[in-house]
Amino acid sequence: MTTPDISSPVKAVLFDLDGTLLDTAPDLGAALNAVCEQYERPAVTAETFTPVASHGSRGLLQLAFADDYIDMETELRHAFLSAYKENIALHTQPYPGVLELLSVLQRESIKVAIVTNKPKRLTEQLLPHFPEFEAIKVVVSGDTLSVSKPSPEPLFYAAEQLGIEPSDCLYVGDAERDIEAGRNAGMVTVLAEYGYISNEDQPQRWQADYHIASPLALLELLAIDNS
Repeated sequence: MTTPDISSPVKAVLFDLDGTLLDTAPDLGAALNAVCEQYERPAVTAETFTPVASHGSRGLLQLAFADDYIDMETELRHAFLSAYKENIALHTQPYPGVLELLSVLQRESIKVAIVTNKPKRLTEQLLPHFPEFEAIKVVVSGDTLSVSKPSPEPLFYAAEQLGIEPSDCLYVGDAERDIEAGRNAGMVTVLAEYGYISNEDQPQRWQADYHIASPLALLELLAIDNS
């Protein structure tokens, strides 16, 4: 497949949230370990849970409960979400360079949106902790529509809300479903290699158009001089 040409000006950048804009793994892991303590299971180390953070409560709980997760799914998810909501932004931080990146995109009149699979109630609880994100008016959560990523529909919806054609958008994310959704939406896809990618993942097979090792590397990709 030919890599899309982004020599023409990009009009909008759409971002995943967890593992792309915000490092939410510490608080997600803390919620997981609160559930482990409640059910007398061994705590899960940060080294183990961080690469799985993009897979949400299901992926995290399966780390600790393995085959038992299926039979206990409802009660475990309830316990996890209760613990997470209590401390949703205790240790969560933007990745280094994210705030500068957003500022430069705004300066360059490039529109920005968030498209996440995080449920709306959690997204709306989390984002106000970061005032720098207030300028982002288009936020599509995992339950905003009847489908979520890897469906391209949330990306189409975000582009429509921005008033930008999908072909004029970049989508940046750290998970296979992000790249699949972006490709299916006809957007240029950018893999955030600094996000939550486990040793079991095979990102070379995801066919992202571009890879970035840090948020500010996106500016170089867009040929924006920030010196």
